[in-house]
Amino acid sequence: MDPDFPLLSVFLYMVWFFALVLWLFLLFAVITDVFRSPDLSGWAKAAWTAAIVVLPWLGVIAYLIVRGGSMHERSRAAADRDERAWREYLQRAAAPASSADELGKLADLRDQGVISDAEFERGKTRILA
Repeated sequence: MDPDFPLLSVFLYMVWFFALVLWLFLLFAVITDVFRSPDLSGWAKAAWTAAIVVLPWLGVIAYLIVRGGSMHERSRAAADRDERAWREYLQRAAAPASSADELGKLADLRDQGVISDAEFERGKTRILA
């Protein structure tokens, strides 16, 4: 770098830093896709990982040429699967219990001796009200 133009040096360092961040993002995206792919066998995953670790530039470029077209589909499928799981969890967690469910739980508590008959009747009155 030329000491007469310190602003140019800063700019070039910023460009190199940005390129490094982009490279790391691409590297992790490819490695994630390798392990996310259900159609790759264990040996194929090991081979792609070894290619990416031993020859990073060549391995990533080869992966993008060979399997890059379907990376978006696998990523989208994983996102859809995660969203479905999240929605199912929310429905289970936020679903109000029905009166019959609450009465059943209350009866189980009475049968186990956790609550008395008077407490059971008060709870039943509250649930049915």
